[in-house]
Amino acid sequence: MSTPAATPWMPELCRLPRLAAMCGLALLVVVVLALAPDDGRHWSVGRLLSASGFALWLALAVTVALCGLRKLLSTLPALPGSVAAIALTAVIAVIGAGIIHALYAALGDDFANGIGFWRFTLGSAATTALISAVALRYFYVSDRWAAQVQAQARAEADALQARIRPHFLFNSMNLIASLVRRDAVVAERAVLDLSDLFRAALGAGEGDSTLHEECELAERYLSIESLRLGERLQLRWQRPAELPWQQPMPRLVLQPLVENAVLHGISRLPEGGLIELELACVDGVLQILIRNPAPDPSAPALSLSRGTGHALHNIAHRLAWRFGPAARMTAGWSGGYYECRIAIPVR
Repeated sequence: MSTPAATPWMPELCRLPRLAAMCGLALLVVVVLALAPDDGRHWSVGRLLSASGFALWLALAVTVALCGLRKLLSTLPALPGSVAAIALTAVIAVIGAGIIHALYAALGDDFANGIGFWRFTLGSAATTALISAVALRYFYVSDRWAAQVQAQARAEADALQARIRPHFLFNSMNLIASLVRRDAVVAERAVLDLSDLFRAALGAGEGDSTLHEECELAERYLSIESLRLGERLQLRWQRPAELPWQQPMPRLVLQPLVENAVLHGISRLPEGGLIELELACVDGVLQILIRNPAPDPSAPALSLSRGTGHALHNIAHRLAWRFGPAARMTAGWSGGYYECRIAIPVR
């Protein structure tokens, strides 16, 4: 089954970093040739500049050609398409080297240093084809790796949703069932909160969320849990009005963290406690703090479940994939409190 035209397998070279990489490889070849022993032949500054210009011209021509023919080459299976791409680079190098050799010969300049026409053109073609093959292979592997990381991040998000859905749904339905006869108004509000929560969490589809939507999800969850825990669950939000509410974020970042705070902190303490949620934007960095009292996780009888560690690792992985090394997430227990801090760049 061939690869769909909408998702070409051919690496994307129509980007400035890729063009710069191709030109850098071309200059590297010139430097290697200049440093290699060549029977005492001297590389003058003029010859080095001429060779560099020729190499950059070939790199630019090859990159533009492969960029323009990317979709056409991707209609072929990977192996024949790769052979065709390398053959194309060789043809471009033969034509370019032939023109340069003939031009310098007509001007009486010994640019090729006495090398014959066919040796110069075919040698240039072989070198260009070899370097292009290495570059295309590297870009192909890099693109496949990036696609795999993206797919893994999406799969982990789906797995986290699948873990949360039944657990939270069953607890909420049991709570609502107990409230129906005792307090119908409160039960109705819980049903509406649950409906809003799952509509936002499950019906929004793929793609990014926003800071505003993440806070709403957390609020819906905490509203339902407050009905279950009553006065044992206290909340304190610190949210300045000037926060970047439309800041893109991966889905399900805050809700799993506040769920951990409730399930592994507040609900395990007979007296309950206060969950502090602080959001701030400082020097272009969105900072989120979730702090709650919790029993010592090192105590055998009160050790945190594996699910907590999975959720933290999942969120940290997705933040790193979405924002790169600029995103930071730390979490730990100290002095009777569990803190989770997130810092991501504002875009």
